[in-house]
Amino acid sequence: MGDKDLLLSESVDSIESAKANKNVGRRSQIPKIPWYMAGGFVLFWASLFLSVVVPLFYRLPEVNTLEDVGKGVFIADRAQANLYDFAKIGTKLVGSDGNENKTVQFILRELALIKANVLEDYFEMEIDHQLAYGSYVRGGAQYQYQAVQNIVVKITPKGSTSQNYLLVNSHFDSKPTSPSVGDAGHMIVTMMEVIRIITTSTEKLSHPIIFLFNGSEENSLQASDGFLSSHKWAPYCKVVINLDAAGSGCKELLFQTGPNNTWLVKYYKENAKHPFATTMAEEIFQTGIVPSDTDFDIFTEYGDLVGYDIGLVCNGFVYHTKYDQYDIIPRASIQNTGDNLFALVKALANAPELADTTETGKAVFFDVLGLFFVSYSAESGKTLNYAVAAAAIILVYVSLLRIAEVSNVTSAQVQSWFVLILVLQVIAFVLGLALPIAVAYMFDKYGLSLTYFSTPALSLGLYVCPSLVGLALPSFIYLKLQKNEKLSYAHQLQMALHGHAIVLSILGIAINYYGLRSTYIVTWTLVFYVVPLALNLVTTLQDRGYSWTAIVKLIQVAPFLYNSYLFYTFIVILTPMMGRFGQTTNPDLIISALAALGTILSMGFLILLINISRRSGLILVALLAVNAATIYIASSTEIGFPYRPKTNVERVYYLHVRRTFYEYDGTISKDESGYLFNFQDRRGSAPLLEAKVDLTGMVSMASDCAKYMMCGVPYPDSRYVKSRLNGTWLPREIPIEPATEEPLVLLNKTILDDGKTVRFVFEIRFTDHSTLYIQPYVDATITKWSLLESYLSSTPPYYMFFTYGVDGSPLIVTIEIQKSNGDFNVPVCEVGVGRQFMHTSGDLTAQEFAKTFPDSAIIVVIRFPFPRRRPPRANTLEDVSKGVFIAERAQSNLYDCDKIGTKLVDSYANENNTVQILLSELALGKLQNIVIKGTTKNSTSEDYLLVNTHLYSKPATPSAGDAAHMVVSALKVLRVLTTTREKFQQFLLNGAKENSSFNLLLSNFDDDNILLIELKIFYTDHSSLFIQPEEDVTITK
Repeated sequence: MGDKDLLLSESVDSIESAKANKNVGRRSQIPKIPWYMAGGFVLFWASLFLSVVVPLFYRLPEVNTLEDVGKGVFIADRAQANLYDFAKIGTKLVGSDGNENKTVQFILRELALIKANVLEDYFEMEIDHQLAYGSYVRGGAQYQYQAVQNIVVKITPKGSTSQNYLLVNSHFDSKPTSPSVGDAGHMIVTMMEVIRIITTSTEKLSHPIIFLFNGSEENSLQASDGFLSSHKWAPYCKVVINLDAAGSGCKELLFQTGPNNTWLVKYYKENAKHPFATTMAEEIFQTGIVPSDTDFDIFTEYGDLVGYDIGLVCNGFVYHTKYDQYDIIPRASIQNTGDNLFALVKALANAPELADTTETGKAVFFDVLGLFFVSYSAESGKTLNYAVAAAAIILVYVSLLRIAEVSNVTSAQVQSWFVLILVLQVIAFVLGLALPIAVAYMFDKYGLSLTYFSTPALSLGLYVCPSLVGLALPSFIYLKLQKNEKLSYAHQLQMALHGHAIVLSILGIAINYYGLRSTYIVTWTLVFYVVPLALNLVTTLQDRGYSWTAIVKLIQVAPFLYNSYLFYTFIVILTPMMGRFGQTTNPDLIISALAALGTILSMGFLILLINISRRSGLILVALLAVNAATIYIASSTEIGFPYRPKTNVERVYYLHVRRTFYEYDGTISKDESGYLFNFQDRRGSAPLLEAKVDLTGMVSMASDCAKYMMCGVPYPDSRYVKSRLNGTWLPREIPIEPATEEPLVLLNKTILDDGKTVRFVFEIRFTDHSTLYIQPYVDATITKWSLLESYLSSTPPYYMFFTYGVDGSPLIVTIEIQKSNGDFNVPVCEVGVGRQFMHTSGDLTAQEFAKTFPDSAIIVVIRFPFPRRRPPRANTLEDVSKGVFIAERAQSNLYDCDKIGTKLVDSYANENNTVQILLSELALGKLQNIVIKGTTKNSTSEDYLLVNTHLYSKPATPSAGDAAHMVVSALKVLRVLTTTREKFQQFLLNGAKENSSFNLLLSNFDDDNILLIELKIFYTDHSSLFIQPEEDVTITK
């Protein structure tokens, strides 16, 4: 064959080969996997989440029992027994008997038992009972407290001379409606058990340990300030472990460390047996998004301590409600907390770092499914974040060059095609985030927020499914419509994953530059894409069709498990909080954004692999169908109603308010009663209206806020103050009876020597929870006062929250006001006193109103008569002899009449109960005695023995001990004496007879053996009479 023929033959072969390659390229564009395999692929990851992530999240350790005593381990059995006793006490509101007496005595009693068993050769245990007084400024208000209680325990190792103490703190007080078993009885009994184990062990420790049982945390963190400011051991405390709760049961989360001091994270990593922590939680909490504070803030802000803030976070639905009960806390949960606390306390009590806690720097830390703990410094983390993002970008570039090489196209062509794919992946990222948020926005727009509140599974259909659709849709459209025959379908699909990696790299660089340590989440997600990408490049698997997907799927298990675990954690924690997030913010935006971010980071790479199947569009249709079905269920069925009795309740906060405005001349310009509502969730009053609660006449407080100082109403805490413009007022016709005691008394008014300053001295008689408002007029300035001087530099109106525990002494307040013209015959200042009566359910009207609320609502009510300026003084029983009207007695009568209820003509309540009260009261005008005289036959003695006791009681007691006990004893003695031949002279039973069941008249004896007794019996309409003579006595007539 000649050269010409050879050349022609080679050309023909080349053409045929090119045609063949073209057909192969076309065939390679068609995915081979059936569509249902892709459906199974999605279900596989869902199953992995349900079978691995969820069980590991709720996993708790095995419980140590009393059989393990002596092994030096935490015994949950004993702690749970203490928790049972703690729960039985009930509500532990500051100032209440439950908190100030019963709980304090319970803790002191248990500590005394522990102290009795201390190994004194190894430890010394001291118990100090502190009554704390003080004040501080925080969040624009002054907080003042008086005799709030702390129980402080000091454990000192024998021979220790260390002046560096470890502090362990938790609180035992509660909100008005909660027995506080989870928040924070769980932590209190855990601390007790840790003390019990340490003091009965022979293990040597270096530093003393302080255990602070704090009696006023729920009331603006006051007892922790009291400890810091005045306790003798406080100056030596260097590190704090603060224990609190935003839920009940499950595991405790380390959600704050430091500030700074990375060695603290190292100790947690090395010693916590069941790690549960994340930097993301710390950064979220410190943004203020979580509607809670802890004592940790007081210790770090005012005491310069460093340490850990640890809290229970599961089942926040019962937090601060009456359902925070003993029976919902598993024993294993106590074991989990105890194991971690015991190990940390032992380690820190031997830590040399307590001597110097000035280290700077932060840490990145997180647990992995509760199995192990990862931590490194923030500086190292920043470097790692940049390095991984750079590695991802470089490896993607190398991969693109390889694709160009094996596809016989230029790298410039591949890069130009990749730019388009990258743009589509940016769109996919935006859609993956925006579609769930759009669903949340639409639900809120139509008044359907919080549909997931009691059915969290709805979040999967509402938010996860549209996020998956958004992530996959742009690539699906591109791969179905593209006409690029120069690249294989597998390479184009791989470029889509590369595009997602570049988007995450850019995101990681941006938030790392901003300074967020939570960038680690993006970084570690990228690590598990960079690794399979490098392996595929080294092994050339990326050149072999879909072979590269096997390694991607395998290694993506790790980021899927971690990211889904992490964001599930935050959804579990934050979902209950959305029910107390207030009305101004749409909580669904937060939950939907979390669900979307969790989906993007967990499934961002994986969802693109559905495009391997022939009909991947069916998967997207199925996801949209699930989303549509969930939207229908959430919006049109009872499943989507947020609240359930007992488990997922609506929190309805309102105050019973009597507000009275006194003008300068003493006249009353406004006096009204009503209910001040502060709705805690986005739906506001809508669920109550749907339940037919009568809210007719409810109005916004906005107009009053523009007219009066602090809206003219009392506020019990700073949260009410912050949301006051969203408050609503429901007037009531029947006035709320104000307290009889005068709350504000002007003791002295003195114009000072300069003629331009006046000094007022007030005596304020606060209840255990009270509020004081002060606002000078525009032409007057407060120059000096007896409140905190530092607070005077704040902008008026000034407001103070006052609390007392066991000392209700009046507060003396001195205010000096300066006025340029020296005219003090006109008003210069407004003063408002609000007193909370938190230990009562209110009057009958309020109680009947509360009964109209649905079972799915839990109400938190406070009685709060609020006089503004000086009220008149009510006369009390101390004024009886002064010939004046006694309001206290009249109020007592009013209470008795009020208890009867409705008094219609011809009703039993009107014709019987009310009449009897009136007759009984009228009879009290005459004091009556019951006198029994017994004389033996033929006695002529005029010397009598007098036995005296009384029937009458004080108004507030049924007098069982004082002195009915003595009355029945005297009657028993009388019975014995009248059946014997012993001689006796006279008994006298005296008292104001209110409504005696019988009068007893004893006649003279007719002979030595017969006694005549006359009984006058006052029967009701259904009564019984029983007569039983003694064995040696016979009734003859």
